[in-house]
Amino acid sequence: MSHQINDEIRDREVRLISATGEQLGILSTREALERAAEADLDLVKISPTANPPVCKLMDYGKYKFEQQKREKEARKNQRVIEIKEVRMSPGIDVNDFNVKLRNAQKFLSEGDRVKVTVRFRGREMAHTDIGRKLLLKFAEDCAEIATMDKEPKQEGRHMNMFLSPKVSKDVKK
Repeated sequence: MSHQINDEIRDREVRLISATGEQLGILSTREALERAAEADLDLVKISPTANPPVCKLMDYGKYKFEQQKREKEARKNQRVIEIKEVRMSPGIDVNDFNVKLRNAQKFLSEGDRVKVTVRFRGREMAHTDIGRKLLLKFAEDCAEIATMDKEPKQEGRHMNMFLSPKVSKDVKK
C-alpha cells in the first residue's frame, strides 16, 4: 500500500495525529506540514477515505523499513506444502516396495503430502484389485506418520491415493 507523504497530500484540511498517537485536531494541510517540519518528521496520510483524511507525523523511512522487516519475517515463517509422488507397478518386488515406502516416509516426515501411484500396463488392467491392495498396504505401513486423504481411485491406467502427514505440535520447519 502506497501512502501519500508531505507535499503529495492535496487535501485542504486533515485530522492530525502526533508521532506518539495523540489527536492534534483538524488543521490545514499547510499547518500540518509546518508541524511535521518542526518535529523533523514526515506527514503521512494513513486514512485517505475518512472525512477529513487522517494524517500522522512519523519518520516514514523508518516506518517502511519496519514494515519490510515484518513482511520478510512473515515470509520466512511460511512453508509451502509440496506434493511428492511415489510410483510403482502392481508387480513390485518386496525390497523395491520397502525403498518406495522409506522415500514416502521421508517426504511425510518433512511435512510434504505424498501421491502414491500404481501404473497398470497391458494385461495388468484386468487385475486392478492387486493395485488397490498394494496401495492399502502402503497406507497401512505409513499409518503412524500419515493419514489417507483420498482412498485409492482408478483414473485411466493409474490408481492414485494421497497421504498427508499427521499434524504434530513439535514439527516446525
